[in-house]
Amino acid sequence: MKNNVLTPGLADAMVRVTELAAIAAASEVGRGDEKKADAAAVDAMRTAFNAVEFKGRVVIGEGERDEAPMLYIGEEVGTGRGPEIDIALDPLEGTTLTAKAMSNALAVLAIAPRGGLLHAPDTYMDKVAIGPGYPEGIISLDATPAENITALAEFKGVPVSDMTACVLDRPRHEAIIAGLREVGCRIALITDGDVAGVIATTDPQTGIDFYVGSGGAPEGVLAAAALKCVGGQMFARLVFRNDDEKKRATRVGITDFARTYSLNELASGDTVFCATGVTSGSLLSGVKYAGGRVHTHTLVMTSVDGMVRHVRSDRKV
Repeated sequence: MKNNVLTPGLADAMVRVTELAAIAAASEVGRGDEKKADAAAVDAMRTAFNAVEFKGRVVIGEGERDEAPMLYIGEEVGTGRGPEIDIALDPLEGTTLTAKAMSNALAVLAIAPRGGLLHAPDTYMDKVAIGPGYPEGIISLDATPAENITALAEFKGVPVSDMTACVLDRPRHEAIIAGLREVGCRIALITDGDVAGVIATTDPQTGIDFYVGSGGAPEGVLAAAALKCVGGQMFARLVFRNDDEKKRATRVGITDFARTYSLNELASGDTVFCATGVTSGSLLSGVKYAGGRVHTHTLVMTSVDGMVRHVRSDRKV
């Protein structure tokens, strides 16, 4: 890969990191304990990171240093030798999904050369996203969801009734859902896991054309890193509920609170994105045990060459 920073070997190492985090989290599937599932994934991910030859720095993680004991923002991981890499991670995207044995729980991370990922604070973020194949500027955060989906349908030459938008099932999205249904759009509601929701726009097999709604800002950066690999589009704007959240943003260098971020501002450098299924969903199969071995399914993408690869691994239990 370019400049020999995000090497194929480093990408393969990240696959192992998400695999091990997913396997650890899978031991807690259906047991009703979100915190225990998250802790298992975090511990496994840290251990795997620390075996990798790189100077890793967490820029999207479990929280700020004084607020989270595990994989906090600013934590250094890796052997301390090799390329300097920034990391966005969610060891368990979908803690509730895991605790309740529901679909689409993932172990997720993205890496970029130092400075290549937005240091997003732990706040909400308004997002719109589409997969590849559309002209630049066809969607906008300043347009209504109905206007965006209509523009996408017109470009594809199909009626809006043939289009599907993915939206988190939250009371705050009632107006979005009503507007989309008013123009005849199908809506795929998801209970959690908006990283998977955004990534679904990149895979025609999912039937998802458009993602819209408000979710976590850290998850927005992770999703942007994935979209960058396949040429999708995304726009995002931070949402602040109080002054404390604005102070949090200021501490990571954000001062323009009304700024709209494009995909290449959320993920400005070359990226590697990895996600391993914890529970089976629309994108990935979950962790499975058979014949004394554990089977995993991982999606890995690299932006420098547009590679999208599915890795199915099995190892001794």
